[in-house]
Amino acid sequence: MRLEEIINANRQALNPTDMAIWKYILNNRDQIRQISIHELAKKCCVSSTTVVRFAQKLGFDGFSDLKAFLKREDPIADVHSHDILAALGQFYSKTWSNLIKLNYDRASRLVHEANRIFAFASGYVQSNVVRELKRLFFYDDIFICDIGGRDEFYSALKAATKDDLFIFVSLSGESHFVTEFAQQLQLKGIPLLSITRLHDNTLAGRSTENLYVFSEQFQINDESQLPFRTMSAYFVLIEIWYVNYRMYVKREALKQDEPT
Repeated sequence: MRLEEIINANRQALNPTDMAIWKYILNNRDQIRQISIHELAKKCCVSSTTVVRFAQKLGFDGFSDLKAFLKREDPIADVHSHDILAALGQFYSKTWSNLIKLNYDRASRLVHEANRIFAFASGYVQSNVVRELKRLFFYDDIFICDIGGRDEFYSALKAATKDDLFIFVSLSGESHFVTEFAQQLQLKGIPLLSITRLHDNTLAGRSTENLYVFSEQFQINDESQLPFRTMSAYFVLIEIWYVNYRMYVKREALKQDEPT
């Protein structure tokens, strides 16, 4: 788990001062691994006690514990290279290693226990991810209903209950629609599963459960051309999740068959 995931999981407990401390840490990750709590407090114009409380809200004993976590955290490798194909291969390998180690049980339980499932994609590639998600789960007689826009979302929301599930696929987790829709679902207590790039984002902070991917861009030719951003991690994620879902269902069935 990375610190971004911990921030998203505890976002509701963080106030504006906490978020200011987090933004400084995010932008100065290497420096934070070395500085003292008093130096960080001075940089953020807060007291050392405020920094300690911030760390404790994230589940750490204090700032030293948070700093130790940062030191142990796997760095996100700089994949930019003159040998683009080699760099891309390294990215694919690291993506697979990261995604295969995730725990998908909570996401699988939400799908398994849902009465109805709705999905919303915030862009073209994300729509393809949703289509692939629908195809995979169709084999298990699980039907996922697409939400095409704002009107369709609010139409579905009127009849939605806490027994339903919404799945949002987004890159940034910050687009107007996804944050607005997530807030409405949160107010009604309806489960929401988000699939986003791994970084601090509003959608993940408002979701019941989050699945994260790394999405990297590569400058293939000169700087005058737009960089290439690989989105393959989204498709790898949902395939691994689907296999884990099948395994989860089998385990649950075996539990029910056990004698009491």
